[in-house]
Amino acid sequence: MKVVDLDRDMSDVIPTGTTLDSEFLFERMTSATIELARTGEGKRVLDVASGFGQDALQIAENGSYVIGCEPSLRMLAWARLKGEEAAKESGSQADWVQGWGDALPFATGSFDAAFCKGALDHFDCPGEAIAEMARVTALDGRVVLAIANFESLACRLARALDDVREDLLGKPIRRGRRHYDVPADHFTRYELALMKEQMGQFVEIEEIRGVSLLWGFPKWTQNVGKLPKPVAERLLRFFDWIARKLPSFADVIVLAGRPKLTTRNL
Repeated sequence: MKVVDLDRDMSDVIPTGTTLDSEFLFERMTSATIELARTGEGKRVLDVASGFGQDALQIAENGSYVIGCEPSLRMLAWARLKGEEAAKESGSQADWVQGWGDALPFATGSFDAAFCKGALDHFDCPGEAIAEMARVTALDGRVVLAIANFESLACRLARALDDVREDLLGKPIRRGRRHYDVPADHFTRYELALMKEQMGQFVEIEEIRGVSLLWGFPKWTQNVGKLPKPVAERLLRFFDWIARKLPSFADVIVLAGRPKLTTRNL
């Protein structure tokens, strides 16, 4: 039996204040996801686990027909409210459907693109969700997944520093969750090899892109925030360029590809 909170609204995990590197990470993660989904005028796009609907609404502004699919009633209500505001301001509009990622309520091949940004590790059956995304996407369409990488360079370095501190120096273990520890509401600890293994069962992976570098590393957030903003932004872009070339070290990994023909038999 699946027991879930259908009123979940993410207020407990989305920070009320953001830092410069966090703003950069979230913006780049969104732009990379949208770019790899190849959205645009007349495209039919599905946003799986759409949350507050901010990504769906952004894509709708480009002329795509977008449906946000989300199990949380509270987040759907918020998305509909934001959607009404967007429709008044810009005329863009998205539709919203309550549904689970592992049982999408859509016909096979209904969309030109389906994406899931930053949510797959919250699913208790991620493989089934990927299979469903591939099923509802046209064979010449795009399936895109954007997921936090818990084997990023920042995670590896921070874990090594803590090992030295605790094992060699005998310091007490730090209290609270460290940024390389998987949060309690995540069911899967993702890194590049696992992402490729799960997605590759249902999708011909065509592109893998790393986003951001060193997010969460001790003192990095604090120190980059002290720099003049133009200097900090150039530094963040430089590290993001490295992450794009070396996705296994990136803070977030975005994968995109075409559904496999075998998904039509699901």
